[in-house]
Amino acid sequence: MSELPDAPTEVWHRLSPRMLLVHPVHEVMRQIPVIVGSLVLGSATGNPAVVVMVVAATVAYGAARWFTTTYRIGPSDVQLRTGVLQRKVISVPRNRIRSVSTEARLLHRLLGLTVLRVSTGQEASGDAVFALDAVQAEEVPRLRAILLADSLAVAEEEQAPAGRVLARWDPSWLRYSPLSFTGLAMIAAAVGLVYQMGVGAALQDSDVARSGVDVAERFGVAATVAVVAVGVLLASVVLSVLQSLLSYGNLVLRRDADVLHLRLGLLRVREHTFDMRRLRGGTLREPLLVRLFGGARLDAVMTGVGGVGEASLLLPPCPRATAEAVLTDLIERPEVVSGPLRAHGPAATRRRWVRAMALPVVIAVVLAVISAPMWAWVLCALLAVCCALLAHDRSRSLGHRVGDGWLVARTGSLQRRRDCIEASGIIGWTVRQTLMQRRVGVATLIAATAAGVKRYQVIDVPAELAWSIASEASPWVADNKWARVGSDLR
Repeated sequence: MSELPDAPTEVWHRLSPRMLLVHPVHEVMRQIPVIVGSLVLGSATGNPAVVVMVVAATVAYGAARWFTTTYRIGPSDVQLRTGVLQRKVISVPRNRIRSVSTEARLLHRLLGLTVLRVSTGQEASGDAVFALDAVQAEEVPRLRAILLADSLAVAEEEQAPAGRVLARWDPSWLRYSPLSFTGLAMIAAAVGLVYQMGVGAALQDSDVARSGVDVAERFGVAATVAVVAVGVLLASVVLSVLQSLLSYGNLVLRRDADVLHLRLGLLRVREHTFDMRRLRGGTLREPLLVRLFGGARLDAVMTGVGGVGEASLLLPPCPRATAEAVLTDLIERPEVVSGPLRAHGPAATRRRWVRAMALPVVIAVVLAVISAPMWAWVLCALLAVCCALLAHDRSRSLGHRVGDGWLVARTGSLQRRRDCIEASGIIGWTVRQTLMQRRVGVATLIAATAAGVKRYQVIDVPAELAWSIASEASPWVADNKWARVGSDLR
């Protein structure tokens, strides 16, 4: 059985021997196409031993992964040696570790194991990821304490309470799941996979296809399309809710002094640990349909943590009041999270209306030239109304706020977001103007930071105010004469 060191050491340690039951299963799952191919080959040649040999080789390779994988926690770095055919060593400086996350799939949980990943904030994928697959679940807290020694030491010195829960998953959050179109994406992916496998071509002249055509002719094409659309919609809703339940069920967000813990998932349990001292703000994401139902998603803006996807997620789509309350608790600035914003003026508003109404106008001109029927004009009118509503919403959403050490930028309609960034974390500014922006006197102000998505934009601010906003957020900009020269050149 592997033993976790109580302190940094030069000794190499193995993972839990229980992985001898997991790695072979995973390898067999990965090599299913090869195994199926060997089965076909064995049947065609009358030699079933081919399948046995392939499966045996796959199981042996999976078992060999345990024997060839070791890790070491040294005084200055952590190292992972792995590889069966090609040896590889991954080394991560301990002072570069930004977060520790864990993941336990069903088979891991049955065996009491957990996959532990170390993140330094750099993009890593595939074999470049530092992952211990897997350690015993009871060893994870001690291993996390060693890897995040500085943060946890602060919590212990302050004698912080066992933990303060900031948010807990509620079944009512599932009502936002169908609004993300995740189910439709899953259905589209499944249909594409079926056609890639050649099943669609095989069904074209089959009895199933002919029966479908007969049903459509009997009930009418419109009725059949309507029934299929309703069926796809219902399936999409069910898949979206199920996916959300399995991904986010039992979510608990807890804070222990300067350490933030996030635990979520039902079948695949994931846990993320973040150093709160690296938090630089948060982003409230409000897709249009989710926003109409009063929901929002909360992402962390933190150095060493990716700004998109699951890496930065703190709360999935949930009531907006819950997301705002959690962000307020984290940054302790209620006016930053929900306070009023400064509008960007009539020029920015006109740009949104012009860009939104350009398409309906072009379509109307084409319809007038070709003398289109009345139903086409009705559709064009409906499109114009939708574009007008979109332009109004985009204009209403646009705004910013600067002061008290914080920069807030809000933009978007279909995917509205409110970025709340701590000004002390901003390391650079850029003012950018396209040709059309110069014509109307607006500019896009970009704040560069080491946290989150690395760059946050304040879109279409009056050009004469751009550098004053940057100077108010970062006083060092006003003292830099080259910034003023760059402003004049633009």
